[in-house]
Amino acid sequence: MGQRVGVGWHGGHDGTCTACRRGDFGNCRNMKIAGISYDGGYQQYMVAPVEALVAIPEILNDTEAAPLLCAGITTFNALRHSGAVPGDLVAVQGIGGLGHLGIQFANKFGYKVAAIGRGSENAALAKKLGASLYIDSKATNAAKALQELGGAKVILATAPSSKAMSELIDGLGPNGKLMVIGAAFDPIEVTPIQLIGGSRTIQGWASGTPIDAEDTLGFAELTGVRPMIETYPLEKAAEAYERMMSGNAQFRVVLTM
Repeated sequence: MGQRVGVGWHGGHDGTCTACRRGDFGNCRNMKIAGISYDGGYQQYMVAPVEALVAIPEILNDTEAAPLLCAGITTFNALRHSGAVPGDLVAVQGIGGLGHLGIQFANKFGYKVAAIGRGSENAALAKKLGASLYIDSKATNAAKALQELGGAKVILATAPSSKAMSELIDGLGPNGKLMVIGAAFDPIEVTPIQLIGGSRTIQGWASGTPIDAEDTLGFAELTGVRPMIETYPLEKAAEAYERMMSGNAQFRVVLTM
């Protein structure tokens, strides 16, 4: 009672399906999603299942914590399960809502971070966020640039462009992994030879469970990782939604109460 909590994408699980019985709550067959399974956070008050709640550290304010419960947990959790270890070359494709957090987390994990974006205008920001180098995919072949660096252990694909993801597969090093978190509906194109040569893999990753979200918040609190946000009062929710859908927000739109 009285504790400050949040709710992320994982809005509850049934506890009885095969995945849940194996402790794999993130892949619950009947997972609930806030705003879809029940009314979400575009309001002053909401009700959520207790198993969906995430404790928020005192040092994080509401507007900082909110994006970390979605984009934050997705990038943090994907990277920590990617198999990369400190010192490995990890590329982050996309400097957006997911990517700007992915670069920060990758830097704090001790990886050598290569940020990949379209156009030179993102180079300074990528370096500020913690990238060791910036690859402009409009001006150069990004996969070739990664191979010249020895090949990436992991490419975190955050921009929802299957074409851009497909073009990066040849940038993976031996036993490299393309970790897909940017949701697109068209196919990723890859040949068997691309995967067999170098024993490469492609893996998708969803966000995570509430305890994963608490790990994300705790790590952000410890290391100073923070989302870049634009805030709107609840009364301007429609305007905030339009700003989000425009694709021009830098990089997450947050409603304040």
